[in-house]
Amino acid sequence: MDIKNPYESPVTFKLHRAEYLVGFAVTIVMTVLHLGDIRWPVWLALFLYIDVIGYIPGAIAFRRSPDGRIPKTYYVLYNSMHSLITCGLVAGLWMWLVGPEWALLALPFHVLGDRGVFGNFLKPFGRPFEPVANPQYDRMVAALRKAAAGTRVPADPDTETAVPTGETVAAKAAR
Repeated sequence: MDIKNPYESPVTFKLHRAEYLVGFAVTIVMTVLHLGDIRWPVWLALFLYIDVIGYIPGAIAFRRSPDGRIPKTYYVLYNSMHSLITCGLVAGLWMWLVGPEWALLALPFHVLGDRGVFGNFLKPFGRPFEPVANPQYDRMVAALRKAAAGTRVPADPDTETAVPTGETVAAKAAR
């Protein structure tokens, strides 16, 4: 979801980010190995277009919004521009029209860096455009930690009903 509400356990979120960090490291190594072959103005343009189209307009709209709600269009722009699918299509189109070149490393560098380094994943419509802590997420993490420690965990953090560790809510309901 976002850096403050990943909706994964803290450990799986770190592992998820680590996968992107490995890809990010590969782009860094490839960039260093081909420093002299990269057309840097092209690299910079390919790096920047993702945020110029996909992030900056939504960030401005979010900061200007009195209640933090902005049109879904900004989410679609962000998610489209920060998609590895879109980056692959842009790279493919670039290679078809211009030819393959090392400046295209800017595309995975940007997206893999956002996810691995900053923890920025695609933005869901139901969350604020910019990360805002969610108390429900904090309760979920606390319940996951209790479950990992072998203590009884509430089936629903807002109720007093407890589910023994290892027993699912569905199993309890079936009793």
